[in-house]
Amino acid sequence: MYIKKILLTIVLLGLIAGGAFAYLIYNALFSPNTAFNNEEAYIYITTGSSYDDLKSLITPLLSDIETFEAVAKQKKYIDYIKPGKYILKKGMNNNEIINTLRSNNIPVNVSFNNQETFEKLAGRVAGQIEADSISLLKSFTDSQFLQENGFTAETSLSLFIPNSYEFFWNTSATDFRDRMLKEYLRFWNKERLRKAEALNLSQIQVISLASIVQKETAKVSERPRVAGLYLNRLKKNMLLQADPTVIYALKRELGNFDTIIKRVLYKDLELNSPYNTYKYAGIPPGPITMPDISSIDAVLNPEKHDYYYMVADVEDFGYHKFAKDLSQHNRNKTQYIRWINEQNINR
Repeated sequence: MYIKKILLTIVLLGLIAGGAFAYLIYNALFSPNTAFNNEEAYIYITTGSSYDDLKSLITPLLSDIETFEAVAKQKKYIDYIKPGKYILKKGMNNNEIINTLRSNNIPVNVSFNNQETFEKLAGRVAGQIEADSISLLKSFTDSQFLQENGFTAETSLSLFIPNSYEFFWNTSATDFRDRMLKEYLRFWNKERLRKAEALNLSQIQVISLASIVQKETAKVSERPRVAGLYLNRLKKNMLLQADPTVIYALKRELGNFDTIIKRVLYKDLELNSPYNTYKYAGIPPGPITMPDISSIDAVLNPEKHDYYYMVADVEDFGYHKFAKDLSQHNRNKTQYIRWINEQNINR
């Protein structure tokens, strides 16, 4: 009888100990373990991060780092840290957190607009993915990559079409660049290629002309008309005489694309640059900015008209006054010059 009591006691103690151990395991796995007050918290794990790197990132977000670490070891996560952007939700338990960090790398939308240089593009993109601006710039200007894909230093801006694209945050510089090449090739579908051929323009020429249209007008509705004007001038073998090309040439000459130029002076028109369309005929050797899709499509789908001249409309800001002949244009131009002088805009 006495021995039975001892055995029973041992069994009961074992059950209690087992239950306590099971509770600890359950608690470590399934009890909430977040310490932030917001509904969500983001964690960015860089490529090559160790568990110690992760630990320093995640500790402020957790109530109990020790139980997290115990579960991470049990689930063999410690040796397989994956880079990326992850969302932790308030009230998550250790099991859910580790499963998230293991398989729920979320994509980010990367967007860029009308950049004039790769330096500016690299800076813009670097703020949205893991790759830094130096590695991005190096990948953009890789001469072997450009040559293999039919680009030169002058035409390489054409590769990047402003839009919003989905990437994983831990995308490398070369992967970003290669994806942009795929998007460029996808953009130039059979219909767009057919329209470019009908205009007797290459893809690069279309984008270069579109970049001038982009700089000439911010009004999307006006872009087909502006594109039609420049195409009319090309057909007549007239100089494009586009002020934005002169401004771009001046910035290149100064080596400073942050320079603000609100007025093109007559002396600027003499600048010896292949981008100066007052001095050199035809389309410049490459784009002066990265044009929107709307500007590219405006060149491919221009408005049909007989306009050859235009000047900013001081009565309807943002738009232009168009003219079919020089005498009409000079009247419009006189009005514009009078207005700009009244504003004391000298540069």
